[in-house]
Amino acid sequence: MPGEGHGAPGFRRPTATGSAGEVLLAFTRLGITSFGGPIAHIGYFRAEFVARRGWLTEQAYADLVALCQFLPGPASSQVGFSLGLMRAGYLGGLAAWCGFTLPSAIALVLFAMGASTLHGAAGTGLLHGLKLVAVAIVAQAVLGMARSLCPDKRRAAIALASLLLMTAAPGSLGQIGAIVLGGIAGLIACRDEPAKIGDGEIMPITRGMGVVFLALFAGLLALSFLPGGHGARALFAAFYRAGALVFGGGHVVLPLLRDAVVTPGWVSDNAFLAGYGAAQAVPGPLFTFAAYLGTIANAGPGGVAGAALALAGIFIPGLLALMGSLPFWHALRAETSARAAMAGINAAVVGLLGAALYDPVWTSAVGSRADFALAAIGFVLLVLWRAAPLAVVLLSAAAGIGLGIAG
Repeated sequence: MPGEGHGAPGFRRPTATGSAGEVLLAFTRLGITSFGGPIAHIGYFRAEFVARRGWLTEQAYADLVALCQFLPGPASSQVGFSLGLMRAGYLGGLAAWCGFTLPSAIALVLFAMGASTLHGAAGTGLLHGLKLVAVAIVAQAVLGMARSLCPDKRRAAIALASLLLMTAAPGSLGQIGAIVLGGIAGLIACRDEPAKIGDGEIMPITRGMGVVFLALFAGLLALSFLPGGHGARALFAAFYRAGALVFGGGHVVLPLLRDAVVTPGWVSDNAFLAGYGAAQAVPGPLFTFAAYLGTIANAGPGGVAGAALALAGIFIPGLLALMGSLPFWHALRAETSARAAMAGINAAVVGLLGAALYDPVWTSAVGSRADFALAAIGFVLLVLWRAAPLAVVLLSAAAGIGLGIAG
């Protein structure tokens, strides 16, 4: 259990202890109020658990955030799980994940069950409006990530190369190739990437347990590439691959999930983008989009069972990578090569998301001048007026209904 050993040098035993119930209540409140995406979530966590509750120090929190941004998977969910783990052990980590994740997952499962009943001009218009808001939100994500992750010509070139590779070779092989080549390019071109974190505590997991978690991560990833048909194992494997290979979290998972469920014909492009738009209207992590997809996929059990399987598949790899890396983070973060490779990978994922902005987001949603105008309005509201994503989703949905009724 965390707290039973010091683990790697530089880690300190946490002095504060709490209960899983305390963690569950704190994170459930955040799970139903935390709008705004992963960067906003990290801010909410800092205000609640560093500034107000004093569960850990500023430096420890900064160290933790840096680690989670370094790993594959949803960074904000990994930070939340780590806070619960530090506070109340493994049950605390599970309580934090449940409280923060399940409210939005339940909302998206309910939407998935109701979306099939949306017929007629109004229902079709609503779904089309959700597809159009996805255009605006992904475009905003590409712009914001390019500014922060591609601040120089070298990393901009890596992002462009990644986009071109995805254009020439769409699908999982192109995505994996772009990530691998981005890491190699980073090793060559980004070795002057500075370390941006300092010393501090995270939470002690022994190196032995870290190795076990990393072995589970790698073993399940290898198994996920085995042919599996259309059953429950295939559904879990598809979402596990997506969760294990996504760097940057948030919207970057979009092309990986599309390849996982649209390419094999489990979910239509229209249903995929409508659900992605709906996911912007709920609080909590964007990765709960997987619950919607698991509910409607014509692979696996479908319904609530399919949603649970998809959620487990997409979140487990990031949590295994997190727990496996904690004991080694202090040593790894000092390595120039590790920072350089991650700089290249982060630039490459900008290219991945840029390619996804065109196909499927743009090609599946924008088919008329009115569509283009509505997507442009949403983009301007998000980027220049800094409107809340929920407000833009509601506006786009209402406009989609209006366009549908007007024909």
